[in-house]
Amino acid sequence: MRARHGLPSRLARWLYSLAAYLLSPLIWWRVWREWLPTHPRRERLGFITVEGDRPRLWLHAASVGEVVTAAPLIRSLLDDHPDHDLIVTTMTATGAERVRQTFGERVSHHFLPLDFPISARRFIARLKPRLAVIAETELWPNLLAACRRRGVPVVVANGRLSGGAFRLYQRFGALSRGMLETVAWIGAKSPLDAERFVSLGAPATRVTVTGALKFDLAVDGETVAASRRLRANWGARPVWIAGSTHPGEDEQALIAHAALRRRFPDALLILVPRHPQRFDTVDAICRERGESVVRLSAQRPVTAETAVLLGDTMGDLMRLYGCADVAFVGGSLEPIGGHNLLEPAALGVAVVSGPYLDNLREIADTLAASEARLEVVDGGELGATLISLFEDDDRRHRLGAAGRAVVEANRGALQQTRRAVAAMLVASTNET
Repeated sequence: MRARHGLPSRLARWLYSLAAYLLSPLIWWRVWREWLPTHPRRERLGFITVEGDRPRLWLHAASVGEVVTAAPLIRSLLDDHPDHDLIVTTMTATGAERVRQTFGERVSHHFLPLDFPISARRFIARLKPRLAVIAETELWPNLLAACRRRGVPVVVANGRLSGGAFRLYQRFGALSRGMLETVAWIGAKSPLDAERFVSLGAPATRVTVTGALKFDLAVDGETVAASRRLRANWGARPVWIAGSTHPGEDEQALIAHAALRRRFPDALLILVPRHPQRFDTVDAICRERGESVVRLSAQRPVTAETAVLLGDTMGDLMRLYGCADVAFVGGSLEPIGGHNLLEPAALGVAVVSGPYLDNLREIADTLAASEARLEVVDGGELGATLISLFEDDDRRHRLGAAGRAVVEANRGALQQTRRAVAAMLVASTNET
């Protein structure tokens, strides 16, 4: 395979592999902390142990966000292909924990190996998957080459390319083309994503615009019931949540909450930092500001005097969203790119975000166009918006209902992806 301009793709991958080996001390240091006692670090070199002789499906979801997005697809793969074992890989320890919490023993988990040629080949040789499904777009040249060498079809589900990622792939055109030419099918989130994949080298006949898999978010009755039970303990008071917050956003949320409490003194903020290593830091920030804080993990009662409930557990964000009247979704007041706006929307909770939403621009615009999302620029504006929404129950309820309607109207990516996976499995079986 040769790129239209510049290096042949095979030479580009050789140079990429050489750079990876030269940088291996730095790469290894970076992933050293992404570790769990149940997963030996040698998994990062492809040394995995796979038991049983049933055919296997492999799904990769980089971290927590991708695991949450891929959860409906994982459930569908388990339901659609009960005669296969499903192996899920992640890059991060928090992603691994989310897999365990969500699916328990129904799936097996391994850490993805570093993308050295030998490690990639060893991993695929030991796993022997019938099919590989990549959630979103974490594409690794040597892993894809190892799949091609073994005849493993690769599907990209919920494929997206942000402007920054697209420009990065363009800079390494031969390498990108060599990867994408080997992918069997790409389910793109939007027409723009599809156009970008094709321009980078994916055959147009293998790219389908499915819409965002996040719209197929499942809201189970147990989660709703758990939210109602928890909320019932707090009485009739204004409750809002700041979910998946990053450094800088916690302070803005507390500024907004102070303004809200001047108007509604009994208001409660549920504050959920994105990363667990920040739980203690955010607790200290709240206490330094004089807020009365209860940590969810402590299982202490939330009283009338409690100003902040700190969500310091993993896997409870949906339950906590369901307790709130208004949800601010983090990663959007700081230039992070935004997190999942559809989780609160699917629950009928009014959605507010900041302006930095590059990671989910189409979803954000769809919600805004349907008057299902409000946008603020800082803690002061967030506080004013919260006051407005709690003073106008009808407006707040309309905002929440509009978000739920958007989610229902845009479902469908999951079914298209399921059909593509089934077709690839049939084709793979016929070739063997």
